[in-house]
Amino acid sequence: MTTTPAELFAAHRQRLEDAAAACSTRTWWSAFDESPSPRVYGEGAAAAGQAAFEAWLGGAFPLSTPGASGTVATERSPYGPELGVSYPRVTDVDALMTAARAGMKAWRDAGPDARTGVCLEVLHRLHARVFELANAVQHTSGQAFVMAFQAGGAHALDRALEAIAYAWTEMHRTPATALWEKPGRGEPLRMEKTFTVVPRGVALVIGCNTFPTWNSWPGLFASLVTGNPVVVKPHPAAVLPLAITVQVCQEVLSEAGFDANLVTLAAEEPDDRLAAALAVRPEVRLVDFTGGNAFGDWLEEHARQAVVFTEKAGVNTVVVDSTSDFRAMCQNLAFSFSLYSGQMCTAPQNVYLPAAGIATEDGMKSPAEVAAGIGAALDRLLGDDARAVELLGGIVNQGVLERLDAAGAGDVLVPSRAVSHPSYDAATVRTPTLLRLTAADAEVYETECFGPVAYLIETDGTDQSIELFRDTVQRHGAMTASVYSTSDAVVEQVRDAALDAGVALSENLLGGVFVNQSAAYSDFHGTGANPAATASYTDGAYVASRFRVVQSRRHV
Repeated sequence: MTTTPAELFAAHRQRLEDAAAACSTRTWWSAFDESPSPRVYGEGAAAAGQAAFEAWLGGAFPLSTPGASGTVATERSPYGPELGVSYPRVTDVDALMTAARAGMKAWRDAGPDARTGVCLEVLHRLHARVFELANAVQHTSGQAFVMAFQAGGAHALDRALEAIAYAWTEMHRTPATALWEKPGRGEPLRMEKTFTVVPRGVALVIGCNTFPTWNSWPGLFASLVTGNPVVVKPHPAAVLPLAITVQVCQEVLSEAGFDANLVTLAAEEPDDRLAAALAVRPEVRLVDFTGGNAFGDWLEEHARQAVVFTEKAGVNTVVVDSTSDFRAMCQNLAFSFSLYSGQMCTAPQNVYLPAAGIATEDGMKSPAEVAAGIGAALDRLLGDDARAVELLGGIVNQGVLERLDAAGAGDVLVPSRAVSHPSYDAATVRTPTLLRLTAADAEVYETECFGPVAYLIETDGTDQSIELFRDTVQRHGAMTASVYSTSDAVVEQVRDAALDAGVALSENLLGGVFVNQSAAYSDFHGTGANPAATASYTDGAYVASRFRVVQSRRHV
């Protein structure tokens, strides 16, 4: 088996270079096939992965975490059954910090290529367990299986590889050595200089319930490859996908001759507040967080000793002015509202359109007709329960259901309905609801309503729609924005507003691309330029602040 860091780097170098090239050109490329088809992964892969997942249920996960005492078992599938997997419960943060730092010097001294080789081997082995991971993501997040395979497996691996490629590029931006010569009278002044990439300190990754791998792996691998030990603190409801991740990291690190505790799992009971305790430790110099505004804002304010990367809540916006294909627009929006029941940080929420209606290829359509068009598209997508559940997935937690139920008291244009899951009787599945608002209802639409809730907001015209979009996102943030218009001038106005607000924009999506999806190596997820996020997956800033370059110099 290939185990030395140099051999691992050589084995995976082509994939690394291809990823780096894709990042620089922003064209389509993927290292990991997103299709769970047996034609791609083999006839027995799906069954073996499901069996591997099921083997964990009801047992103790074989990880040893320094500073742990006792165990926790906190996961229940949104599809019904409790997972019953127990993990070491961290109670001694001092011991955890000491263990995390113990192998840091050797990991630093190994250098960028060795660390990169180890991280790429971790991705290779995670890919070999992608069906196991997909089942784990499905039964902790509520995503439907195919989405869990793609977003939780293949696409998450691509985002992790993207972060590694960016970090490798940035670590090599400065040469390891240089000969400096300054001309002078007689012999020039000569100095030899050495430049070493050094880590910042312990990195803390705080996982989320809905996308435990997709949202955690970029930060985890960006920190690890740049020399930082990583403590992974999973959401109590979504531990297993990250436990498998830590297990693979420790296996590869140990085989390559490094301290396995460079990556550790910090599991907790929901009321332990372990993330808050870890985040303010002086040893912790990097924090990655995905989740709600309350704790994200708290981290930004209180973890002053660390660089904090947050992805929080925002009000994703669609400006509808006009369209050349009304049915296709409604279908695209309906799919975006429905995908994983809107439980995505990129799902659209606020749809602004003129109260006087929008121009279409069939003439003017009133807001009521737009709502009816979206409702008809939702019926086509979700009318059959067996098909609907593969798009909607399950409601991830009670909070989403409570927000949806509360929204039902408003001016409902398209009601939500309960869907029966053909395989999981205990699953809670709901279709999206669409509510009517006006521009005066800012107290409602300026807050994210996470889940299958969208607002059709009537304005006095497209100019007001654009101003509301710009102002709301500047003050409250957004991860995505979209515009529908047949007018080049209007599209240019919205582009300008999106630049002012610092949010990524999609224009006239009518086909197989949806506003809540992004492609690794080409699309940036978040910008770090509005209150919804302080970072972007992935740009140079996301990785470069995770290390420093320290020099030494000498006469020669």
